[in-house]
Amino acid sequence: MAEFVLPKGSRPVRGKEHPAPEGVKNPRRFRIYRHDPDQGGNPRIDTYTIDEKDAGPMVLDALIHIKNTIDPTLTFRRSCREGICGSCAMAIDGTNALACIKETKSCRNGVVAVYPLPHRPVVKDLVPDLTALYAQYAAIQPWLKTQTPAPSRERKQPPEERAKLDGLYECILCFSCSTSCPSYWWNEEKFFGPATLLQACRWILDSRDEAAPERLDQLEDPFRLYRCHTILNCTSVCPKGLNPARAIAEIKKMMVERLA
Repeated sequence: MAEFVLPKGSRPVRGKEHPAPEGVKNPRRFRIYRHDPDQGGNPRIDTYTIDEKDAGPMVLDALIHIKNTIDPTLTFRRSCREGICGSCAMAIDGTNALACIKETKSCRNGVVAVYPLPHRPVVKDLVPDLTALYAQYAAIQPWLKTQTPAPSRERKQPPEERAKLDGLYECILCFSCSTSCPSYWWNEEKFFGPATLLQACRWILDSRDEAAPERLDQLEDPFRLYRCHTILNCTSVCPKGLNPARAIAEIKKMMVERLA
């Protein structure tokens, strides 16, 4: 019988309880993952209670309020606050999401659980280490590759060819999809994962690119592409409403068609 245990020192323990401010009228509790690998010890779950009227409607607003008024040691990434940069991707209420566009009121039971993206090493608190994911993204060479001389102004593309990129180019590389994928958890060193494969599909389908056969050759591997088992976690969590599973299926289809 298989036995699954957490690595030593990885099980979160109960952390600090920060009481509600006096006179709170609209209390909202946050349970937030806290861990500093440089300090050692187990991660902990700290609890904060804030008055909703003191913060904005999004989870990121609440995190900024907690950091500014209660606990300045809380660490997280954020930038655009508009669902564009992908910096604030984290596990909120059990699902990967962008904190800047995740409404606090949408969380269940009145308590908001906030963790870093799953199955990644933690730099500190809610900041995951995405080095391996970016290395895989770089491996697909995400830029236009051509052999013909460059035109004087631009490489033109008919509207019907440009339309093939819809649903692909919008990816913001937040990696919510890849870190929610069990196949990626099991094979993260070899499987490229939903985010990188969606980007690979974007360049393969670009009519201006002249390296599609080379790109397909790179993905013709038992692990890089074919570890996808169509679990569809990737599609369900994408904050931009994209469908990485369909992009992966499209690549598999192109693999078969070129053998015909």
